[in-house]
Amino acid sequence: MFKYSLDNKRYHTLNYYYKEKYGKKTFKVSLNAGFSCPNKVNGQGCIFCSKLGSGDFAGPKDKDLVTQFNEVKEIMEKKWPNSYYIGYFQANTNTFAPVDILKEKYETILKLPNVVGLNIATRSDCISKECYEYLSDLNKRTDLTIELGLQSCKKETLELINRGHDLNNFTKAVKELQKRHIKVVVHIINGLPNETEDDMLNTVKYLNSLKIDGLKIHMLHILKDTPLADYYEQTKFHLLSKEEYVDIVIKQLELLDPQIVIHRITGDPKKEDLIGPRWLLKKFCVLNEIDKEMKKRNTYQGIKC
Repeated sequence: MFKYSLDNKRYHTLNYYYKEKYGKKTFKVSLNAGFSCPNKVNGQGCIFCSKLGSGDFAGPKDKDLVTQFNEVKEIMEKKWPNSYYIGYFQANTNTFAPVDILKEKYETILKLPNVVGLNIATRSDCISKECYEYLSDLNKRTDLTIELGLQSCKKETLELINRGHDLNNFTKAVKELQKRHIKVVVHIINGLPNETEDDMLNTVKYLNSLKIDGLKIHMLHILKDTPLADYYEQTKFHLLSKEEYVDIVIKQLELLDPQIVIHRITGDPKKEDLIGPRWLLKKFCVLNEIDKEMKKRNTYQGIKC
């Protein structure tokens, strides 16, 4: 069995990481704190982003954070009582506010019973000097992880998807966080328009060189009412098949340091908003295909690191 897994996975699972760290079941609770995004304020935002700001499964922002948290917690406790929880500030850019507002939001969740940490999703171009100082303090008091979207390390792709920052800005933010001993998880997207397999593998190689702590791998999916939907209608660019996606993910995992935790390995878009690819709706089938193919190839995370 692969060293960093409890369930015969051949990659470093988040379940393993939490179980080793806390000794029992630990969950992320997705929250919507009502933040916006500087990329939307200054323009149209990333072309793939939904109206909910990539927080489609976060709580409804018309409810306060404690209510959001408790609604998810009650569901989780029915299956796994007395669990630990990570408050996950997911929707939009969760450092896009003055530090006193950030403190109010974050500390509200930290005070709740059995909350052992925070995951804060944000952008590399939206962390102020004052915010870095606060995050450094927060990191001394709880299990803090900052999630940064990169999507691709290819310059042309970042421009096409209207990412709003370049690779240098992203790299600087990672190093600033690491300097403060704050864990960094990075989001990437496979299947972005015009990207080759080599492009997707190069993104993983680059992140490996940065010695990040965790990775979220997404498959590009086209949602209704997004600029990406318009671009797809105009160009009909190639969408990866399930088989192509599984193959690329396995090759990416093989290149990754086995100590990097895999927080996500596929996406789960809302059915009613999805234009394509439709195979993404069967999330567990995709996960099973990755497991089966890795076993068939007798490979595992880090074999080519």
